[in-house]
Amino acid sequence: MQNGSIITRADFMAFYRNDEQLNTLTVDDRIEIFQTILVGSSDITTSLLEDLLSDYSVTNLTAKEI
Repeated sequence: MQNGSIITRADFMAFYRNDEQLNTLTVDDRIEIFQTILVGSSDITTSLLEDLLSDYSVTNLTAKEI
């Protein structure tokens, strides 16, 4: 962090769950968080991708396990 303070899990989750605060993030901020938040490749599953596509009403893509 810029001022040397530490953000706690509780602080982060409170920020994340507050729509007004969350809306202060840019689209680029949100993409960066989205791309880096998962721990590893085992977190990315077909079910997760299908849920994501459904949540955002994406109809031109499908998730397929190979």
